[in-house]
Amino acid sequence: MRPLPGQVVLITGASRGIGAAVARKLAQDGAKLALVGLEPDELKKVAEDCGPDAGWWEADVTDTDSLRTAVEAIAERYGRIDVVMANAGIAAPGFSRSMDPKVWERVLDVDLVGVWRTVHLTLPYLLESKGYLLLVSSLAAIVHIPGLASYNVSKAGVEAMGDTLRPELKHLGVRVGVAHMTFVDTDMVRGVDTHPVFGKVRTGIPGVSKTYSLEFAVGKFVEGIRKRSRTVHVPGWIGALKVFRWVIPHVIEAGSRFSVPKADAAALADVRSRGAEASSRPSGAGGLADAAAAQK
Repeated sequence: MRPLPGQVVLITGASRGIGAAVARKLAQDGAKLALVGLEPDELKKVAEDCGPDAGWWEADVTDTDSLRTAVEAIAERYGRIDVVMANAGIAAPGFSRSMDPKVWERVLDVDLVGVWRTVHLTLPYLLESKGYLLLVSSLAAIVHIPGLASYNVSKAGVEAMGDTLRPELKHLGVRVGVAHMTFVDTDMVRGVDTHPVFGKVRTGIPGVSKTYSLEFAVGKFVEGIRKRSRTVHVPGWIGALKVFRWVIPHVIEAGSRFSVPKADAAALADVRSRGAEASSRPSGAGGLADAAAAQK
């Protein structure tokens, strides 16, 4: 376990939810927080909570130039980057056949390609500091809930990215972790739960629909960063669930044989009523939901 005082921690999607809460906790441990996101007013508030050594930079993980400018400014201010938490993400519920294709692709651009952009631009600094890279995946990488295809695909890709980077970078002194969390009380989960169709799908999943407190999740993330863990599971049973990964799709297919047809019909009706864009409007971390809606 490496001490955190004085270490520079860069977090994307840092204006709200997991990113903001982890930043505040790490600041209490003496870390210097570099906050990246799309809501300047919220980022400023989080930075103020994190103390005089914290800074914030408005940047979009889907815009390489914007993100590069932020990363270079962070490196110039602090002289180093020790930890990167690639956290920015959005979710957009909808069945693939009726979902707005632009929204479907936007989720991948933020949640998967945005993580890659973050890795690509910060890796030179992590190589210098022999640092730690934490990629935020999800239970969705393991349990593929109907109606969240774009999110499932993105998070499975993030997991694969982390598993690949881990052996690629270990001999260079950079440690790589992948975080898997189930439903946590954040804007993203609350946004999905308020959807007229998919909120009921999400909350009706037996065994995994429980929503965990933000404080619980933050504790797991901070512990993982302190230990430079290869995996962070929120909660711990996700690690055990991975052992049974092969059988999970069969269980989901069997369990959804009645609910999905009804939800599919309801989703089509919702699209006809409100339009595809409104029906699949994203919710997410760090202001990316609002940006996604505005940029379409």
